Amino acid sequence: MFSLKHSCWFIRKVVCWRAVASIAWSVLLLPVTTAIFVFLSRFSLLHPIQWISDSLALLTASSTIFSIVLLSGVVLVIGFFSLESYTVVPSIPCTRIALLGKVLHPRQCIHSVVHAAVGMLVSWCAAITIGDRYRALGSPCLQSESKDAGQMCLNEYHLLLLLSGAFMGYSHSLLGVVHNMNYVSFPAIQQYKYLRFKGSLSLVVKCSAVQSMYALRNYLVLYFFFVLMPVLYFSPLCMTAIDSSAPLFFWCRSLHALDTLAGLLDFSLLYHLWIAGTFLLLTWYITVLLFRIYVSEMHSFPVQPSFAEEADGCLPKVLLCKEPAIMKFLALQDLALLSQHSVMRRLEVFSLSQPGGHPHNWNAISKECLSLLTELTQRLVAHHDAVASNGRAKSQSSSSTETKSGSWGSVSSGATDLPKTPLPSHILKTPGSVFLRSSVGTLHSPLTAPFTPDLDSPFSSPSIRRLTAPQEPSSPWFGTVQSPHVMRRGPKLWSASTDSQSNGSTIASPAPAAAPGPSPPPADHKPSFLSQWLQNRKEQVKGFMAKRVLVMYLFNKLPEATSQALFADSQAHIWALEGLSHLVVASYSEDRFGVVQTTLPSILSTMLVLQEAVDRHFKLPHASSKPLRSTCSMGESTYKTLRFAMRAALKTAIYRITNTFGEHLHAVQMSTDHRKRLQQFLEYKE
Repeated sequence: MFSLKHSCWFIRKVVCWRAVASIAWSVLLLPVTTAIFVFLSRFSLLHPIQWISDSLALLTASSTIFSIVLLSGVVLVIGFFSLESYTVVPSIPCTRIALLGKVLHPRQCIHSVVHAAVGMLVSWCAAITIGDRYRALGSPCLQSESKDAGQMCLNEYHLLLLLSGAFMGYSHSLLGVVHNMNYVSFPAIQQYKYLRFKGSLSLVVKCSAVQSMYALRNYLVLYFFFVLMPVLYFSPLCMTAIDSSAPLFFWCRSLHALDTLAGLLDFSLLYHLWIAGTFLLLTWYITVLLFRIYVSEMHSFPVQPSFAEEADGCLPKVLLCKEPAIMKFLALQDLALLSQHSVMRRLEVFSLSQPGGHPHNWNAISKECLSLLTELTQRLVAHHDAVASNGRAKSQSSSSTETKSGSWGSVSSGATDLPKTPLPSHILKTPGSVFLRSSVGTLHSPLTAPFTPDLDSPFSSPSIRRLTAPQEPSSPWFGTVQSPHVMRRGPKLWSASTDSQSNGSTIASPAPAAAPGPSPPPADHKPSFLSQWLQNRKEQVKGFMAKRVLVMYLFNKLPEATSQALFADSQAHIWALEGLSHLVVASYSEDRFGVVQTTLPSILSTMLVLQEAVDRHFKLPHASSKPLRSTCSMGESTYKTLRFAMRAALKTAIYRITNTFGEHLHAVQMSTDHRKRLQQFLEYKE
């Protein structure tokens, strides 16, 4: 999310100016879209010459110029909301109640109300432009409508057009939440801004027309039941007071009553409502499209600063920054591009510092990329272990009684620093131990919270949460080995023993038995009667609510949402993989000092462990199912397929390294399991 109050230099000097440029181009395109709307709103097939002359005369009228000025203000409002709410990491609710919470959030309510008001303003401009029966809300009554010719009657055509604008503005805001319209994606192929806009313009026009048609259908249904039906119900009261001159009865006197389906389904009325809605959405979608194009444009960061004042803007320093996310994403994109296309900048990455002769640039870049990949690995392992423990708990809960309740601990997704020259015993421990070692920390990623299974539901069973809570030493075999003759087999890449999972560490050598001695008596933490009574009532309420179909419908996990949320920020990991792999490949012939060879074992080990984690994740239900593509929606749906792009990029990165180094990789220090897995890539069996 981009905040105008952010003090980062990148927001002030880059993002804000890009947003201003996109808004300026949107304002410059307003006369073009307005002219098209004028010609289409006055279309007449039987009188083409009069149609063209009237349209040209209307384009130069003062009312049209005033409408363009008001529409420029509307574009400024839409651009401001775009700058405030757009993000590069989509927010994916994993349950329907979470989605409902997003829709009813106070910030989103303000967003919807403002868009409804702005939509009504756009519809008013459209009514002024169309003219005729849509020009004003009140018109002098006809002689048949009132005895007094000076009385004013309600123009329902104008009212219908205004309310349609408000409804489409609210629908636009609501669909923006549902379809993550505030998500900025980055193109896979770099193009000029003009070519991107030209290629997307046809989709914008199509989406505007189709969405306007669907919104008009829904609006007419609501208008008929919630506006016309109450009017018909109170029509006797209006008929008795039709001769009154009080302003209150202005709404009872209608110039053109639309109280029948035939009057509401008038072809000319429907056409003008549809054209006005298409014009409204087209104006807003163009603003959104230009903002996306400008913000996602690549930015080149210097590898080495020319002056001391530019040190904070160089690539190694920017990669270490967590906020703003747009800056880090653009830095990773720049890293991926320079690793492929810029020889001179690659040499700067491989260069040594003077004096000292240290590869600071390479160390900073490789460390941050490996940290990102390790964080994703830990996240996948945590999710897989949580799903596995959830399944075991469900199978055991049918034959066991619930005696006490537990709490679901947070899983840390923070990345650990990897050594520069790791030995085989230091290379990324067993993923199970990595997960359990990090389970006592706090969340570092905002995306980790919805990754938990149904354990975080308020209606989950206490036995499920008890099995996922930290284990207590209830057995003499917990902790140290009791006999020096008992040897434990060290866990392999993905297999971990029960004891290692309980302790959070792998025991590779026998340990002596603990010295016998008096142990202190355990502290008595018996809960009070009140707390136990409240806990029992809480469990009863949970059990009662869990039997309600509607409640479970709201709290059940969505099928693919958890998998999508796991890989929501995987665009950064894809660029990290591409940048690392291309730099490693380029170092085969360009690295004169051998700085890459010191971290090559860590790079290969990290990629292989991540490959194993990704493969295990795709064996879970709904992880390998591809979502349906939405043909007419301005919401970005690329995040739904990021997990497939991540898997392809990871395998491509490993193959890229193995194809370049070949048999030389046998000299790299790594564990036996990693070497066997790497041999599969060398033999093209993966």
